[in-house]
Amino acid sequence: MSTFAKPENALKRAEELITVGQKQEALQALHDLITSRRYRAWQKTLERIMFKYVELCVDMRRGRFAKDGLIQYRIVCQQVNINSLEEVIKHFMHLATERAELARSQAQALEEALDVEDLEADKRPEDLMLSYVSGEKGKDRSDRELVTPWFKFLWETYRTVLEILRNNSKLEGLYAMTAHRAFQFCKQYKRTTEFRRLCEIIRNHLANLNKYRDQRDRPDLSAPESLQLYLDTRFEQLRVATELELWQEAFRSIEDIHGLMCLVKKTPKASLMVVYYAKLTEIFWISSSHLYHAYAWLKLFSLQKSFNKNLSQKDLQLIASSVVLAALSVPPYDHSQGVSHLELENEKERNLKVANLIGFDVEPRSEGKEVLSRAGLLAELVSKGVMSCVTQEVKDLYHLLEHEFIPLDLATKVQPLLTKISKLGGKLSSASSVPEVQLSQYVPALEKLATLRLLQQVSQVYQTMKIETLSKMISFFDFAVVEKISVDAVKHNFIPMKVDHMKGAVFFGEQTLESDGLRDHLALFAESLSKARVMIYPPVKKARKLGETLSGLSEIVEKEHKRLLARKSIIEKRKEEQERQLLEMEREEESKRLKLQKITEEAEQKRLATEYEQRKNQRILKEIEERELEEAQALLQEAEKRSKKKGKKPVLEGEKITKQTLMEMALTEQLRERQEMEKKLQRLAKTMDYLERAKREEAAPLVEATFQQRLVEEAAVHEREEQQEIELSRQRHAGDLEEKRRLGRMLENKKLFHDRVVSRREDEFNRLRKESQDRINQIIQTRKQEREIQRKMIYYLRAEEERLRRLREEEEAQQREEAERRRKEEAERKAKLDEIAEIQRQRERELEEKAKKMREEALGKPSSVAPRPADPPAVARPTDPVPTVPAVAAQNTGKYVPRFKRQQSEAAGQAPPPETGGSKLDDRASLPGDRWRDDRRPSYGGGASRPTWSLNRNRER
Repeated sequence: MSTFAKPENALKRAEELITVGQKQEALQALHDLITSRRYRAWQKTLERIMFKYVELCVDMRRGRFAKDGLIQYRIVCQQVNINSLEEVIKHFMHLATERAELARSQAQALEEALDVEDLEADKRPEDLMLSYVSGEKGKDRSDRELVTPWFKFLWETYRTVLEILRNNSKLEGLYAMTAHRAFQFCKQYKRTTEFRRLCEIIRNHLANLNKYRDQRDRPDLSAPESLQLYLDTRFEQLRVATELELWQEAFRSIEDIHGLMCLVKKTPKASLMVVYYAKLTEIFWISSSHLYHAYAWLKLFSLQKSFNKNLSQKDLQLIASSVVLAALSVPPYDHSQGVSHLELENEKERNLKVANLIGFDVEPRSEGKEVLSRAGLLAELVSKGVMSCVTQEVKDLYHLLEHEFIPLDLATKVQPLLTKISKLGGKLSSASSVPEVQLSQYVPALEKLATLRLLQQVSQVYQTMKIETLSKMISFFDFAVVEKISVDAVKHNFIPMKVDHMKGAVFFGEQTLESDGLRDHLALFAESLSKARVMIYPPVKKARKLGETLSGLSEIVEKEHKRLLARKSIIEKRKEEQERQLLEMEREEESKRLKLQKITEEAEQKRLATEYEQRKNQRILKEIEERELEEAQALLQEAEKRSKKKGKKPVLEGEKITKQTLMEMALTEQLRERQEMEKKLQRLAKTMDYLERAKREEAAPLVEATFQQRLVEEAAVHEREEQQEIELSRQRHAGDLEEKRRLGRMLENKKLFHDRVVSRREDEFNRLRKESQDRINQIIQTRKQEREIQRKMIYYLRAEEERLRRLREEEEAQQREEAERRRKEEAERKAKLDEIAEIQRQRERELEEKAKKMREEALGKPSSVAPRPADPPAVARPTDPVPTVPAVAAQNTGKYVPRFKRQQSEAAGQAPPPETGGSKLDDRASLPGDRWRDDRRPSYGGGASRPTWSLNRNRER
């Protein structure tokens, strides 16, 4: 890793490397500088380094290096100079786009260039060989070699920039611009796969933005500028998805827009909502959801009429006509007939979801939402005055298909109107979001609706009609198409009809078996007998008897009812308590995150949330009560109708009949009808079984006879084809012999050409093998010389290392010997000094004893006694010792004597008296102020004089 004292040095080094052609080393040097921790303070030089860095990354197509460098530069610039990062990223995208366009133009120029030697030849042999081997054209090859790598790098550039700029509030504009440019890239080059990935990336960025709300530089979606940028990006995504015909991705974009606005609880501007509903109409029309398509058109019409002040009368007529025709194109029957309960639930959820998208509620609610239906849509068209804005042809068609009853002339009157409507349409001058309206797209659906209306009206008038007559009445389609349409209508219980091709007729109405009439007669007879019996024997006594038998039944029922109501209320309270706790937990978490910014708004939010919850609970309770009341009334009305039909006494509201009793009665009636239907189906299945068995028995001999006849015919055909094949084989054999004879003349020439080619190739092979062998021998000789030089160098290095090691060992040995010698000399010197000190201490003790005796003698004898002649007079001389000097000398000795040795010497007692010469020497040496000169010599032998002089010299120093 390179290290530079200043960033300018790294830039200069990179330019030098680029000059000599080492771009990879220059890129690595700049990358090391950018990722280093030493340069984390922004300066202008770093910006110039980043410009050079991204240029190198683009030239070498190193997207990973560019991403790492931009991430590190973002860390440096985030809090200091974010505009610098914006400039670097713009430069990076500009370079990548420019190089991609350049590669594309080069590929086109290469394809269009006229580079052939023979103008009469269509293609060169090289081109033909490449096309046969690779199986692709020249343009495809040039795109794959030149254009595709740069397009891939450009796509990676967009992804890198979006990843770096995500969730950054200071660069929201650049993020939106990058997303728009990526959308245009996908649109221009038809990159559908990349467009799906781009939409998913942007969707994940928004999800992470909502998930991690505690980030430092997170964008605030509640700000109008940020919200507008995100909305513009989503609408651009919607436009590009529709232009690329990616309808599923377009619908997901619609959901993204709706989810974004629900997140911020705001509705977009009218101009954006016009685009929203215009794209919804296209999506629902492609998906054949005609009902949702019509509702989207209605919303679009309302927006254009309310907010577009420049809308002309002609454009308004076209839009209103589109709304009405889209509503008429919706099939007039319910598709939920005959489906399972699970499918019904899924369809209900889907309807609610689409209704929220069409209604654009920022607070979608599943309760109280109106169900989208064709009848409700047509009623809304009339109530909102859309019919007054449409053209006369559309208005006449609406009245014919919805209000008129003319089964015989319906098709003839509808046909000219559809012809006129198909010619209407064109571009809208005053509605930019809806550039073109073509009413001809609704003609097939209107023809199908006219066919259904005709069949419905005919079924109400006729019971039987010939197929020819019905085909003449319906001029839109052939009878096969009419039959297909009618099958769908019968499946959904819209038209009761049956087609009999054997008789060539169409039967309208319910087709029942002959035994059904007898069954009805017996049922009517049983009902009459039951009425007569009730009239003869009134049911009062029976009811009283039942009351006497079960006297406490009403109380038990009442208690059980109260218990169930109490249990229901407890469950509801528990649910409400659990919901309240969950809401409280969410509210507490939200208040913890926003307590520094929204302290003044907490009370207001709590109050609004409580009022909203109360209104919601009241509305739910009110709807539940109304629904239960409606169900009870419906059950009462059905019970009254059945009781009147059967001659029973109608059920009144004043009597004690509960909702549960009515539901049980209805369930019993449904069960009875179901059982009767099952019996009817069993009888019908048995009859069909007998009929099928009889037909097969009759058809068995006919099938056998047809099979035998077919065998005879096939045997004859086989014999004839076999003769033809033999004749063709003889002819081909003769032709092959002639071809062999013709080609046999060229055999000698072929052998000569073969030998010439083999010899030429053998010579070429021998030459190449010799050259290869020479080159290998040269390489072997070179490597031998290199190995010999390397071995000599290794031997020399090892010998030199051995010599140096021996020298170091000898020096270490000499040092150890010198240290040992010095240690021994020091030990000997210390031993001699200790011995001399011990001798001196003994002499000092002797002097002390002598002085003590002299003092005692001086104190014990009178001073008038004359000394003995043998003794010298006690006259003090300068050279004589003073009695008190030995103690002072003992304290001022130059050698330190350990305490334990002094104690041992004191405990040892008196030592033998020293010699006379030694005492004189010590007396002189211990006198204060006396110096020991070199010319002074003792009277005894000089054996001990030198050590004593050395000791005194040490003491003087």
